[in-house]
Amino acid sequence: MTDLTSLTMMDAFNTSFSHTEFILLAFPGTTVSRSVLFIPFLVLYVMIWSGNSLLMYRIWVEPSLQYPMYWLISLLFAVNLYCTTSIMPKFLLGLAFGLNQVSLGGCLVQMFFIYSSLVFESALVLVMALDRFVAICRPLHYHTIMTKRLLIWLNVINMSRSVLLVSPVVITLSKAHFCRSNIIFSFACENLGLINLACGDVSSMHMLGLLVRTMVSVVDGGILLLSYIKILYTAMKLVSGKAQNKALNTCGTHLMVAALIYSCGILSRLGLSVSVTVQNMISVTYYLVPPAVNPLIYGLRVKEIRLCLKKSYGRNLVKEDRVGQGHT
Repeated sequence: MTDLTSLTMMDAFNTSFSHTEFILLAFPGTTVSRSVLFIPFLVLYVMIWSGNSLLMYRIWVEPSLQYPMYWLISLLFAVNLYCTTSIMPKFLLGLAFGLNQVSLGGCLVQMFFIYSSLVFESALVLVMALDRFVAICRPLHYHTIMTKRLLIWLNVINMSRSVLLVSPVVITLSKAHFCRSNIIFSFACENLGLINLACGDVSSMHMLGLLVRTMVSVVDGGILLLSYIKILYTAMKLVSGKAQNKALNTCGTHLMVAALIYSCGILSRLGLSVSVTVQNMISVTYYLVPPAVNPLIYGLRVKEIRLCLKKSYGRNLVKEDRVGQGHT
């Protein structure tokens, strides 16, 4: 009887106790020193920052790129920087110096930044599809429909949607008791990582996270697919072969970016039964590969951006060569 009473008291203590500080342990099973991993991840982060910021700057300052499509592309680059910066500095400090402790508040703030940027990115891809839909299906009314005012309102709505979808997930987790452990086997604070450490009934947390993922992935993905089916159908009916090729090339570029974003997201959900190290590598792919590849896709495939880069930096290289010849 005494043993049963003591066990009951211990259970009550465990459910009332809650960790307020956590440790982010990204690769617990790897034999490679985490300090060795610092260099490739730092290089990747520098590549993401340089690629996205370079193209974003060129779009802002180039008069020939002051059109809605390029504004949306530059906004995508800004979202890429926002998402990766909410993850990488803390992760790199953990790899280099072992500073991988994070408070519950800091963890929830990081989670909000990560998920709100991903939800906004999904909606932004839809706005980019709308821009292409109007340009190809309603070309005579493009400049009267796709105004700067409309784009501002659409992005304000998208931002509000991101906050409204992500906030309940964060608020629900903030009220949970974390008495199992304080080690998060991930390189960032994620919803499932914290739920696995929570005590008591966590079914509502799982359902809420599933609902948000469904609204973002299934609904946004379905609308995007239907939009591009209509866009491609209209593009194939264009009489001019040159106009048809331009429309297909532009849509193909946007579809490549959308497919990259959604395929990485699906991949991150399929790896739930693998080891922690493999799951973290999949998460790295989900969070870091699209921001690293998007500037390459747009820089190489969009003719106007490619010509702008050649004109600007090619001219600078010629000037440097002339200066160098003048000193020899």
